[in-house]
Amino acid sequence: MGFEYALVHLKYTIPPAILLSIIYGPLCTKLDLYRIAFLITIAVVSTIPWDSYLIRTGIWSYPRNVIVGPTLFDIPLEEVFFFVIQTFNTTLLYLILNKPILHPVYLVKERKGDKWLYVKLIGQVVGALLLKQAVTFIRTGGSKTYLGLILVWALPFLLLLWSLAYQFLAQLPFTSTLLPIALPTLYLWIIDTLALKRGTWVISTSTKTGISLWPGLEIEEAIFFLLTNTLIVFGLVAFDNAIAVLHAFPAHFRRLPTLPSPVLLVRALLLPSKAYDDDRILGIQQSVARLKRKSRSFYLASSTFSGRLRIDLIILYSFCRVADDLIDNAADAAEAQGWVKKLKQYLDLSYGEAVLDGAGNTIESKDANRGAATLFAVQNFPEDAQLTLLLLPTQRLAKEPLYELLKGFEMDLLFSSTRPSGPIKSSDDLDLYGARVAGTVALLCIQLVLHYHPGTLSDAKAKRLMAAGHDMGIALQYTNIARDLAVDAAGGADGVGGRCYVPPPWLKKEKLTPETFISGLRKTSNEDDFFAKKVETLRARILERAFAFYDTSIEAVEELPGEARAPMRVAVESYMQIARELRRAGEGKGRVKVKAGRATVPVWKRVWVAWRTLWGRRRR
Repeated sequence: MGFEYALVHLKYTIPPAILLSIIYGPLCTKLDLYRIAFLITIAVVSTIPWDSYLIRTGIWSYPRNVIVGPTLFDIPLEEVFFFVIQTFNTTLLYLILNKPILHPVYLVKERKGDKWLYVKLIGQVVGALLLKQAVTFIRTGGSKTYLGLILVWALPFLLLLWSLAYQFLAQLPFTSTLLPIALPTLYLWIIDTLALKRGTWVISTSTKTGISLWPGLEIEEAIFFLLTNTLIVFGLVAFDNAIAVLHAFPAHFRRLPTLPSPVLLVRALLLPSKAYDDDRILGIQQSVARLKRKSRSFYLASSTFSGRLRIDLIILYSFCRVADDLIDNAADAAEAQGWVKKLKQYLDLSYGEAVLDGAGNTIESKDANRGAATLFAVQNFPEDAQLTLLLLPTQRLAKEPLYELLKGFEMDLLFSSTRPSGPIKSSDDLDLYGARVAGTVALLCIQLVLHYHPGTLSDAKAKRLMAAGHDMGIALQYTNIARDLAVDAAGGADGVGGRCYVPPPWLKKEKLTPETFISGLRKTSNEDDFFAKKVETLRARILERAFAFYDTSIEAVEELPGEARAPMRVAVESYMQIARELRRAGEGKGRVKVKAGRATVPVWKRVWVAWRTLWGRRRR
């Protein structure tokens, strides 16, 4: 009896498990726990017969003075635990590296004659040839027996997983697949080297090649750990492939349980890729690309949501960006107003507002309404905007906030070179503007959350949560205004069309007008300290307003359904961190990093804020 093998776990495998658990803990969902349990069960069940055979035939052994004693099918319990802890650690690393990724964007609809048939076949042929060679090693016996047994055990599983998830395995970024294989493998190679040198486990000299990867590490052991980590990651990729299909195609899988059964996962993997909705895939891809490009804060926050809720939130954001860009990039006010009108018409059709047939009769059919909306989008909007419009989940969103959003865009059209303050004449006007362009969007986000996680909320509480979300949206818009004072003043590329969102009474108090405020912000010189102080005073007032709305609505986040509570915290706090950075800079306690004229928060700080927020920690 000894504790040498147990000490290997205490020193080398359990500490990484604790560290990874701390890092991923606040991100972990019920589906993640299910995934971890699923993979560990498969790993243990599939490895025990093979490992037991190797021990009983003397291919490897464990001296009695290094193990505690109890065994399972001749396998020391420390070794059984190794199956569990290795799978756990590699799985957590994979989950951490894959959390930012929306997996449905990597789905591909295959067509006759494209590359995917050859990709699949090449992997299968290579795997089959290696398997054939492994069988030869076993039949020949001698020094290649152990290597052959490793390959014969691992390759059939790898072939099966490749055949089911080859698209994902070929498409996912290397950081999502190769890195979670390479890092644990290298770490276990080091542990194995130390264990072999100490005699914690012993490989029979008659069944090994004698080749070492480096001094102390047998090549068979190196291949074993490489293959076991590859098996774990391939299994996780196949799992995520199935989940991506389930989430991306509600037309094929209308009802989706929180924890899909193995049968449902297999059904998803076996769904022919030619049955995929490629328009939906492309629309999701375009929406994710917009989110990455336009808002890093919300892109980070979106990764903390999951499932169909995450997809709908991203599409909603994409719709808002599409609408905003169409109007902002219009050649003139008339064209911009035309886009607002077309967007209203599209919403009218989507929500079934008076669709007429050829005879002028009203059509009540939802399918007819949807068909009319689709035709209108294709005929009237740019190609890169069409799919976002068509994917907007209008059946899960109230129409009023969307119409209010368009009214917010119309308020923007009232700004001009002769009216730099546009419709903003008072703080009430600015509140109204924030409510329309941002409060509406936040309210819609809460609606989606409550649709997917209804729980037992009463109607009164649901309305209160949506009202709080609406106010939080105003807080975020005030942050946006405080950040973009100079950008808004600059106007277009020609310097025309500068906007001043600061209410004139606030400006008057600082002895400024909208015109002098814009003119001062457009100057590149920083010599006018007096003007700069006035700008900071106004920015501080805007931020004060932002935090006032934030303070009145933040507690409502804790009343959201548990599945969305922490992610919503991240969505709010990651953006409000910009406000905190601006406030600190205004108080002379730090400097703000500026990119393209806008204050930004460094990536490391955004990640830190998100992580601590997920644990339920926030600060004023």
